[in-house]
Amino acid sequence: MVNLTTTDERPSATTCGCGGNGNSQTRATQPLEKTRGRWNAYVVGAGLGVLSWIAFAVVDDPLGISTSLSAAAGACAVPVLGSDGVAQNPYWAKNAFVWNYGMLFLVGTFLGSLASVLTSRTFKVEAVPTAWAQRFGGGAGRRLLAAFLGGIVIMYGARMAGGCTSGHGISGSLQLALSSWVFFLTLFAAGVATAALLFRKQPKQ
Repeated sequence: MVNLTTTDERPSATTCGCGGNGNSQTRATQPLEKTRGRWNAYVVGAGLGVLSWIAFAVVDDPLGISTSLSAAAGACAVPVLGSDGVAQNPYWAKNAFVWNYGMLFLVGTFLGSLASVLTSRTFKVEAVPTAWAQRFGGGAGRRLLAAFLGGIVIMYGARMAGGCTSGHGISGSLQLALSSWVFFLTLFAAGVATAALLFRKQPKQ
């Protein structure tokens, strides 16, 4: 898994001569900003708004990713189920894999994220994030299982809701769609509750 939020807080030091006594003194400078490698939230928000305008103007479609991801999953299922098996699935029959705007947006999201972490030098491959290890231990098996099951729940919920955090949370909410605002507020409430449950402070022993 790729950690997109690691930061670089390495302190730097400079050596300067003092007076004419030949002595050197090492002066530690301020640590680098803790937000290094992260985009400013206001800039990102404004950028998403502009990107939404462009998407509507150019392809007359909103930002969205879960539908294309589900269609890509159908293509991945062909070696297992066969093309006939995938075609007989009601959902995949309706949302077949095709190289359209949505699929290009899906690929572009991955490539854009990769470019971001590479240029900010925060790319890191890890099976167990630090926050998870501190709460549940460093075992990779439990972490990967939880991530897999969580992915299933998230995608199933997104398909039931007819949109995800981009389709509903961004595109739908900026159009003031009631269903999208219900989704958006429910998402935040569930996220806060889940984080409080899984990563609550442990009692001091």
